[in-house]
Amino acid sequence: MHPTQVGLWKKELQEQAACLFDAKRGPKPVDQSASPERLYSEIGRLKMELDWLNTHTGH
Repeated sequence: MHPTQVGLWKKELQEQAACLFDAKRGPKPVDQSASPERLYSEIGRLKMELDWLNTHTGH
C-alpha cells in the first residue's frame, strides 16, 4: 500500500470522525453527501487512485 493513499484515508477519517458517533446522540437530518450513490462514487474514485498509484510505483 502506498503511503500517499494511507495519508488520504487518514485525512478523510479525521474530517468525518465526528459523524461516526452521531448515531448515539439520536436521529440526524438526512445528509445528501452521505447518499449511497455518492459513497459508491467516492469508493470508485479512491480505488482508481489506488490502482493508478500501484501501477506507477511498481507495487
